[in-house]
Amino acid sequence: MARALLRWASFTSLETSSRLPFVLLPRTLNTRAPSLSFSSSTAAAASNYLHLSDDQLMAQCDMDTFKASGPGGQHRNKRESAVRISHRPTGIVAQAVEERSQHKNRAMALTRLRTLLALKVRKAIDLDGYIPPSELLQILPAKSTIRGKDVGPQIGPNNPKFALGMQALLDLIFAVEGSVSETAKLLGRFGELDHLFTYFKSHHHHLKQSSACQRLSTGALSRLILSDDSLRVTVNELRTSKGMRPLR
Repeated sequence: MARALLRWASFTSLETSSRLPFVLLPRTLNTRAPSLSFSSSTAAAASNYLHLSDDQLMAQCDMDTFKASGPGGQHRNKRESAVRISHRPTGIVAQAVEERSQHKNRAMALTRLRTLLALKVRKAIDLDGYIPPSELLQILPAKSTIRGKDVGPQIGPNNPKFALGMQALLDLIFAVEGSVSETAKLLGRFGELDHLFTYFKSHHHHLKQSSACQRLSTGALSRLILSDDSLRVTVNELRTSKGMRPLR
């Protein structure tokens, strides 16, 4: 139990808490939230943080080591094995203290940094003619035909690639001011347009039947959001700030 609590605390403490302002890139539609200004060249780089390799991402960070306090055994405080990583472009900080190995804590902190970047860094969305990136399609429910045959199996919260899809989903949700129904509607519209193209290309499907099955329900999208605690908290904080009821 102590170890589980410690794992939770190391992820949510310091600057990693929900009090950290969202980093908003230029032309974002959510203009009310606290933001940091970016030059156009910096914005282009910021939109690809999660696509960087571990070494490339670490090159943008400062790393500190320290002795962890709290439960964990008599050998825990003998060496500075705890790791704190600070991402210079955004000011986002992640840390890991659970392991006695500094190398393992570094890897764990870097994974948490990627999650926090997905949660906190927003990119502009052009809602006119919106086309969801493949990373977003990959995390949608497996039964949703919006995903298409080439997307592959559904990626869940335990997969490291889930952060990419989560970031893309949050970009869209923030663009529509927290409306889950509007988000599902936009994704469903893409599914219908995508199938329309396939229909005229192959002439193997009936448009009316497939259009109906292409829709992504608000309930299905809500269940996806609720499947990951950090995603749920971020969406609910936005919805609360807009006077909407939190998802439950």
